[in-house]
Amino acid sequence: MSINPTRRRFLAITAAAAVTAPAAADRAAPVTWQGFALGAEVRLTLHAPPPLAQQAIAAALAELRRTERLFSLYDPASALSRLNRSGVLLRPPRQFLQLARLCTRMHEATKGVFDPAVQPLWQAMSRGEDPAAAARLAGWHKVTVRKQAIRLAPGQALTFNGIAQGFAADLVRTALTGLGLGPVLIDTGEFAALGGPFRLGLADPDRGLFAARSLTGGAIATSSPAALRLAGGTHILHPDPQRRPLWATVSTEAAGAALADAASTAFCLMSKAEITAALARLPRGTRATLLGLDGSVTTLEG
Repeated sequence: MSINPTRRRFLAITAAAAVTAPAAADRAAPVTWQGFALGAEVRLTLHAPPPLAQQAIAAALAELRRTERLFSLYDPASALSRLNRSGVLLRPPRQFLQLARLCTRMHEATKGVFDPAVQPLWQAMSRGEDPAAAARLAGWHKVTVRKQAIRLAPGQALTFNGIAQGFAADLVRTALTGLGLGPVLIDTGEFAALGGPFRLGLADPDRGLFAARSLTGGAIATSSPAALRLAGGTHILHPDPQRRPLWATVSTEAAGAALADAASTAFCLMSKAEITAALARLPRGTRATLLGLDGSVTTLEG
């Protein structure tokens, strides 16, 4: 599974109406901050007086920059770029190791469909090359994840574009927890909330708005294969290049945005039965909303 970082901004999920619960009369008006990280626009919506809002924005920006230093494919000095060049990352930073372990969990829960080791396949298909040789390099199970080092199999390279935006949202939410803020909505291309409720619209790039969700705490992430196409396929890739997406758009709700991010992308490539089985392996309450290629809408919950 792989994605291009720009696909998050096609508005597969939109904050069509970000509405918090009725507030006390003295609650501060919402403050909105916009920036750019991990190849996409990011937005923070919060209720706080200006000094606290500025503190929260600074904390959020620090976490976003930390995430870029860890997982950017475009920064040659990032931890991920160094791992891809040398095949080994000694003493990986705590957050890098945390994300790698979550990748292992999602790889197992989806029976190998979620696979950050498809970066060579992504590169081959983006160049219009025969993907067969690159596909043989896929397989997260070939990656060794240890506290002392993360090692790739020969020829492998990783992309975390199917999980890093959600992970960034989780890091920001953790950093803001305890600051005494009112409802907060974090949008890194995936949504994570402190309090709420926030009303979010789910949209498909071709069919437009197809559902709405209310988010109070928790997170939600959406993927659509049609957001970007490569030569011979879409930007959401199965480790087996012969397999194609089965859904137009998938939105996943979960406690954490990284888990929702990985699940929404992988579920695009999985049948209803496979998704049902994967949800049973994930935390209770994880829910997927599936927009079929025929326009039908199905909701599955673990």
